[in-house]
Amino acid sequence: MVKRILIFIFFISIFSNSFAQSEKGTGPKERSVQSERKGRKADRREARERRRKEKAERKAIKKHHKRIQSKETLKQMKRTKRKSKRHRQNKPVEKRSNRKKKV
Repeated sequence: MVKRILIFIFFISIFSNSFAQSEKGTGPKERSVQSERKGRKADRREARERRRKEKAERKAIKKHHKRIQSKETLKQMKRTKRKSKRHRQNKPVEKRSNRKKKV
């Protein structure tokens, strides 16, 4: 009787270990190269769309900002833009002496 109980416990312990080491583990699943590639491609697509939307939003804000300015302010903005562009390119800024003075 004791032998049967011991043999029964022995078999239960062997089979319980084999079930614990089955192929479907609890760790992270391995992904194939193709599925990783698809995931990265989808991420790139989403990032590209997000950047495109952000750029369109910035452009709309800039357009609105320009639209609400007066004509004189737009001219001043244009002159300043030209001057800063030359400055960034390390070229001398041309000064016009015959410009109208504001009174």
